[in-house]
Amino acid sequence: MRRLVVLTAAALVLTACQPPAPREGGGDAGPSRDIAADFHHDIDAEQSGYYLPTDEVSVDGWVFHHLFMGQKADFQAWEQGRRDGVFAPLMIEFEDRDSPMVQTELGESRSGRDRILPTRYRVTNARVVFEGRSERLGPVRLQGDLDAGRLAESKRNLGDEAPVLTGTLTVGGRGYPVRMRWWAGD
Repeated sequence: MRRLVVLTAAALVLTACQPPAPREGGGDAGPSRDIAADFHHDIDAEQSGYYLPTDEVSVDGWVFHHLFMGQKADFQAWEQGRRDGVFAPLMIEFEDRDSPMVQTELGESRSGRDRILPTRYRVTNARVVFEGRSERLGPVRLQGDLDAGRLAESKRNLGDEAPVLTGTLTVGGRGYPVRMRWWAGD
């Protein structure tokens, strides 16, 4: 009997030491969440740059401006926990349609911005999935297919109008089809 009690106690201690399983639903990171499982990239090609929608997507006065994708080193740093709170290897930005115009690296643009950092992402050579949360717009999710051939062609041409990423942008529970072209930035 004593042996059974000791074995049960040892099993309880070992169970308590196990890392918790990831929570479903993509909520905010907390102590019970496996952060490493939430951020993953597996890319061979250099996909960094700005992905600009070919058609306007507007939500409650906010216009989807771009998806930014960083370099492999940016993904590695983020996944290793090196974060500053203002930059991520995968970010979405909206602009306020009613804010004043200013000059940016992307050209003339609205000054009111909502940069959304990821709470979860998965990026491969052929697929991009981004989840984040905006204080203004609520949950934001983008999932799309990346056309490696068109992306390579766009890079050779230093950007063009042909879509390289197609999918769905979901904001506050409502889905919008998106087609996005690639641009290197300045």
